[in-house]
Amino acid sequence: MELMTGMLAILWLALRAVFRDIGPGASSTPLPRCAPSRITGGMTDLPTDPMPRLRAIMARLRDPVHGCPWDVEQTFASIAPYTIEEAYEVADAIERGDMEELKGELGDLLFQSVFHAQMAEDEGLFDFDDVARGIGDKMIARHPHVFGDESNAKSADQQVADWESVKAAERAAKARGGVLDDVALGLPALMRPKSCRNARPVWGSTGPRLGR
Repeated sequence: MELMTGMLAILWLALRAVFRDIGPGASSTPLPRCAPSRITGGMTDLPTDPMPRLRAIMARLRDPVHGCPWDVEQTFASIAPYTIEEAYEVADAIERGDMEELKGELGDLLFQSVFHAQMAEDEGLFDFDDVARGIGDKMIARHPHVFGDESNAKSADQQVADWESVKAAERAAKARGGVLDDVALGLPALMRPKSCRNARPVWGSTGPRLGR
């Protein structure tokens, strides 16, 4: 446990240094946020429900006229390092067993998803509803034994075999043929071997199948 914690800390510090070197202004300061005076409308006109409120805040930050200049000028590429950093901070909070910290870090990671979705909406590509709908559809499709007519009284081997079939169909729909096509090229070097192991064919009593 101590070794894992130490390795995670080293990775986090290294990534933090790299991300800040390529971030806006190569600064070592946290993500900048504009003063409330730069955002019109104040806070009273924001939705009260948490998720619509967060999306409205992001839309206002990205407003070309009244938003925050820093947020407005960001791109998918410039925000991606912060997204990765937030994911590592989630993992760090889990490793330390700090649930209060985890709550905050999950919020930071959620904000990254909202940020990317807002940029996509600004460009007419997709919006947050499309993102949420897509992941919901994917989870339903990948769990027919929960959301479909199939029985959930299956062994782990049977569920893994079903998983292979679903993943193969998804790769075919994306014109991908290899089991390693789903391994993200942007993964850090120390994480790619593990992801490759999870994607490789696994042999057992039911024949070749993919690790989940």
